[in-house]
Amino acid sequence: MPEKITRQHLEKPAYLYLRQSTMGQVRHHRESTERQYALKEKACSLGWAAESVRILDGDLGLSGAAATLREDFKTLVADVSMRKVGAVFALEASRLSRSNTDWHRLLELCALTGTLIIDEDGCYDPAEFNDQLLLGLKGTMSHAELHFLRARLQGGKVNKARKGELRTPLPVGYVYDELGRSVMDPNEEVRAALATVFRTFHETGTAYGVMQHFRRHGLEFPKRAYGGVWNGKLLWGRLSHSRVLGVLKNPTYAGVYGYGRYTSEKRLAEDGSIQSTIVCNPMAAWTVLLKEHHEGYISWEEHVQNQQVLANNRTNTQALPSAAREGLALLQGLLVCAQCARHVTVRYTSNGGISPSYQCARAKLDGLSTTHCLSVRSQEIDAAISQRVLEAVRPAQLEIALHAYEELAQRQTAGERQWRLKIERATYEAQLAQRRYEEVDPANRLVAATLEQRWNTALEQVAVLTTAYTHHQQAQNSQELLQHREEVLALGKDLPRLWDAPTTTAKDRKRILRLLLKDITITRAEKVVSLQLRWQGGATEELRVPLRPKSYDRWRHTPDLVHRIRTLARDLSDEQLVQQLNQEGVKTNKGNAFTVSGIRWIRHTHAIPAANLKHAEELTVQEVAAQFGVSSHVVYYWIERHHIRARKPTSHSGAPWFLTIDAETERRLQQWVTQSSRIAKVPTSPSSIEGEAL
Repeated sequence: MPEKITRQHLEKPAYLYLRQSTMGQVRHHRESTERQYALKEKACSLGWAAESVRILDGDLGLSGAAATLREDFKTLVADVSMRKVGAVFALEASRLSRSNTDWHRLLELCALTGTLIIDEDGCYDPAEFNDQLLLGLKGTMSHAELHFLRARLQGGKVNKARKGELRTPLPVGYVYDELGRSVMDPNEEVRAALATVFRTFHETGTAYGVMQHFRRHGLEFPKRAYGGVWNGKLLWGRLSHSRVLGVLKNPTYAGVYGYGRYTSEKRLAEDGSIQSTIVCNPMAAWTVLLKEHHEGYISWEEHVQNQQVLANNRTNTQALPSAAREGLALLQGLLVCAQCARHVTVRYTSNGGISPSYQCARAKLDGLSTTHCLSVRSQEIDAAISQRVLEAVRPAQLEIALHAYEELAQRQTAGERQWRLKIERATYEAQLAQRRYEEVDPANRLVAATLEQRWNTALEQVAVLTTAYTHHQQAQNSQELLQHREEVLALGKDLPRLWDAPTTTAKDRKRILRLLLKDITITRAEKVVSLQLRWQGGATEELRVPLRPKSYDRWRHTPDLVHRIRTLARDLSDEQLVQQLNQEGVKTNKGNAFTVSGIRWIRHTHAIPAANLKHAEELTVQEVAAQFGVSSHVVYYWIERHHIRARKPTSHSGAPWFLTIDAETERRLQQWVTQSSRIAKVPTSPSSIEGEAL
């Protein structure tokens, strides 16, 4: 050994690296730690001064499987790469690393920088082939030893888990008895809280609905503390959404013993480090699944059904959520497109974004088509389905009413029971505080004062809960519900009135539909929608719903009315036509009386010419202007000054004038045009007469 240690090695510091896998080994296996610290004496005996030996013991209690969290090992590697280290002392290769990657990286750096590695067996120079080969074998054996240890420990755990005897922290609601078996918590309040969670989820269909139920009724939910001074103690608080999901997804509540639900998965982080994350395995990949292992709060079938409901409620998947949500579209989540077999989505567009319509644009999004599979307004479809459902449940209305009343009464009773259990727990804690105060020596005022304060606090908590319970009863009107049984049954018998009641929300109607219908396949034709209903019991039927025509089709006048107006317009003016139709009681499609502007719009739309109301002896303004060789303005001047007899067949401002000229009037106007120098003369050629008429 001394012949490998040169003056260059002794001039550099010697690094003494210490490591043990867990803090339990550090506390209880002191001999190993003392042996590692004793390597400093060995370094001094080999020629290093005591002050040049650096001890790296910051990695005690950390695993050597990776260098991610071992800061002292990183320091060692960095100093070796900068040629600051003469030799690295370790008790054995497994102390430096149990990872082949980290071990061979350190060997390569030591070979490049001329750093020695010294353990209890000898001194090694990684730059020499034989020493490098021997160190490589030691590192490989260290890595394999870690594998053997893991396999041995994991095999024992799995073998015990297959028998259902491996003890793991139990969820709230279960405890271990004296024989190590999983049994229900003897605390009645805990069992009642869990029963309320599963019952409410069955009623609402959402984990958020369970959380809202607990908050609306002022209920608390327990959790059991593990570790620390509160180890094993029940703590009561508000129920969160994540806690509800944890309870609903835990198979333990279905009487199942499961092992291997979660797996540690290693991933490469952005900074190059290896990080471990916990992933949830599918049920088929569980190592152990023992049904009917212990008494459950729900059955295994109900647990599987709950998982399906939770999966359908998710909004971050491609599947359309089927949970009943806010919005006026009653068939949200139930409609399936017959063309692409995808769930139909809901769109809220007009009227400020509150008018729903059902659309399927999957084929357009996938590039298979340029149009939607279907797009239809929801009013007609929702009304038809509602009417069909009410017809289907009409024979069982009395039974439904009785069941609904019993459900309401049971729900009220369960809430009352939880409140009483809560008050009973607070009363017990107050009595316990009282007994502790009474048992203390009165002379010991320091302790007595503290216990007295705790007793007063417990009594105040009882008073607060009693007052809150009274307010809760008043808010829920539980006694009033139980006293008016006949009224509740009468309301339940008249389901259409209950369905259309203002207090019945769209979300409530959706829940009722989901209890009866599994899905509806929709197909749209030109003016009708075909609905293939599949009931929960497996029966199917088809409904054909005529679509409401477009607004322009509803307000468009019928061909018979247009034909009648065309016939009357040959002989009657617009005013006369309006008077005739109104006298006959004919109305527009909107139910209004006819007006002149409306008649003119109909004539314009359908190209109906106006009636020819001109008499044989009458002339138009253009004809008179051409006859006297003046402009039409002059003729209008004569009409306004009553120099010429004129008639307007209608009162409309744009109606034409019809003029009558006798021999005397013609002579007088001709003389006026000839003698006047202010009237502009217009040529009376045929082309000019035609242009003036136009």
